[in-house]
Formats: sequence, structure tokens, C-alpha cells
Amino acid sequence: SLRAMTPVQTPPDLRALTGLRFLAALWVVLYTAWPHLDVSWIPVAVTKGYLGVEVFFVLSGFILSHVYLEAAGQKHYSYRGFLWARIARVYPLHLVTLFGMVGLGIAATAAGLTIDGSLTDWRALPAHLTMTHAWGLAPTSAFNHPSWSISAEWFAYLTFPAFAFVAWRMRERPVAAVAGAAALALAIYAAFQPLAGFSLTEATFRWGALRIVPCFALGCALYLVYRRAPIPYAGPVALISGVAVLASASLGLWDPITVLLAGGLILGLGSLDNARAGLMGSKASVYLGEISYSIYMV
Repeated sequence: SLRAMTPVQTPPDLRALTGLRFLAALWVVLYTAWPHLDVSWIPVAVTKGYLGVEVFFVLSGFILSHVYLEAAGQKHYSYRGFLWARIARVYPLHLVTLFGMVGLGIAATAAGLTIDGSLTDWRALPAHLTMTHAWGLAPTSAFNHPSWSISAEWFAYLTFPAFAFVAWRMRERPVAAVAGAAALALAIYAAFQPLAGFSLTEATFRWGALRIVPCFALGCALYLVYRRAPIPYAGPVALISGVAVLASASLGLWDPITVLLAGGLILGLGSLDNARAGLMGSKASVYLGEISYSIYMV
């Protein structure tokens, strides 16, 4: 009933975006696994696979706005219920992989194998248990390193009311919202590198919570365009944006350019009617998208 109050009726599930989640996870997996393969070359696009996390972050802002923005703007939703739903989705698997890595570390040590000392850095355990290890509260990456992004997501969940507050007030000016979010993102990326000495897109347990902010804001803004009406020619837009993302990554362009192009891909795929989503909306793609979090964490 809340969604019926939007300018146009939209489906509760956006199947093509669920399929995109798998491709984003696969990109990260290739980035992580490729150096361990017995091959002498590595595609440039694979070396940019850490940007799959940025795709997840933009998607997160878009999807959470799709599900909750109307209710948040109308003050018809429970913040406590929202957080509980988010915890229920991410925390159990986080605990499983966390203690799985603890078990592997202990077993390897007992077997006399040499492991990286940070793997079982118990000083980082409280931050991991509270999902705050990407907030600068963990001394090392420790345990299951990819879970830093879940900590960053948790930061975005906690601050979602602030994002929703701004997005709701910009709902009648979606193009301005996207332009503002893009400008904010470029400013944050440009300012961060000279201050930190590395790109924000490479931040993990240090500054990971900040890394999600420009992406999440961009996702919220892009949703405002979709909310007014799914864009026309969504298929060609998604195809062109997808090719542009691959080309940008392959050419090694500035990471924020790839992030903004990924935003176009998300808006295009999100605007596809579920019945016309093709391979991206197939049962297989949707299933792989639904387990993408598990793929990524494992």
C-alpha cells in the first residue's frame, strides 16, 4: 500500500538487480582468487575486482530506498524493526565465517603450520562481534577479512534515517539529487587519497565505513529517478553502462568513474520489467544473486 503512493506502481522485487549481485560477488572472487591461479597473466579488469564492493554499496542504497524510503518519509516504519531485519540478514553468516576462520587458525597452529599473526589477532574480536571493525576500531584486518564490508553496511544501516531524510526531501528533484550525489562522491574520492595515501576504493578495516557513504548516497539518489518512473530504453542503457563499466575497469580509469558508470548499470537493470529481464532475471541468476552474500563471505 505504501508503494502504491509512489508516482508509478513498481514491483517489490527487482529481479535483474538480484542477478547483478552475483556478478558483483563474482568480480570480487576473481580479484581475490586470480593471483593464486597457475597463470602468468591477469586481465586489468580483474585487478579492479575490488570495485565489486562499490557495486554492492550502490545497490544497497538503491534497494533499501526501494523498500523503505516511502515508509520512512511517511513516518510509517519502525527503525528498530528495520535494524532487526538487517541484523537477521547479515549477522548469522558473519558469525559462521568469523568463527570458521577462528577454528581454522587454531587448527593450523595446533598442526604446526605457519599462519599470518593477524588471522587470530584476538584484540580485533570485540570489533568483529559488534560489526564495527571497519570503523577504525580493529587494530588489524584479522579473521575473515572480507567481512569489513558487512561492518561498513552496518554503518549505513544505522545511519539510514539520515540518508532517507535527505532523499525524501529531494524526491521531486531526482536529477538534482543524482548530480549532487555524484559531485559529493567525486569530492570525497578526490580529497581522501592525498590525505590517506591510498584510494578510498581500497579502504577496508581502516576507513571502510567511510567507503560506503558516497556509494550508498548515490544509490539512494538513483532510486529517486526510478521512483518517479522507470527509465525508458532500460535494456540499452543497462547494456551500454555494463560495457562502459568493463571498459573503464579494463583501461584502468580513475575508480570513481567506474563507480558512477555502475550507477547507470543499476538504474538500467532496475528499470527493466521483471518479465523482460532476460538472463539477468532468470531463475538461475536470481538464485545466484540470493546466495551472493554467502559466495562473497566464503
